[in-house]
Amino acid sequence: MKRREFITLLGGVTATWPLNVRAQQSDRIRQVGILLPATADNPEFQGEIGAFLHELSRLGWTNGVNVQIETRWATTNPAEIRKQAAELAALAPDVIVAHGTSTVGPMMQATKTVPIVFPIAIDPLGAGFVASLSRPGGSVTGFLTFEYSLSGPFEDLHFHRP
Repeated sequence: MKRREFITLLGGVTATWPLNVRAQQSDRIRQVGILLPATADNPEFQGEIGAFLHELSRLGWTNGVNVQIETRWATTNPAEIRKQAAELAALAPDVIVAHGTSTVGPMMQATKTVPIVFPIAIDPLGAGFVASLSRPGGSVTGFLTFEYSLSGPFEDLHFHRP
């Protein structure tokens, strides 16, 4: 399995690839780092991690068997996020999932070699995470939360009372 294909799995494009077969072809255990700006008891993030692990399992990836997931709960404290980012980078995983704008920047500072995937970011282009939306370049890619060009100016919105 190619590294790029594995990264794409984390980006959510894997529905069209038969990765469940490819996952069984390598004896090497892949390592995925996850950096979250929340505490471990956060129900929203617990649900997202659960859904992520479920989808990986559905595609043939089993935590502890052919993939090792290293999750860091960094809270929203910038110093803690930087500390956890450095710890994840030191593990040199195959890919790191950095959730949200507050974790991507510190993760990029911690490693220039490990691919970083962000499931959401407010403005990855404006934040300097990617070179362009169509061709991110570098080792960072992901999804933006909101595409500003799809909306009109606020003044164009007309609110009517019922």
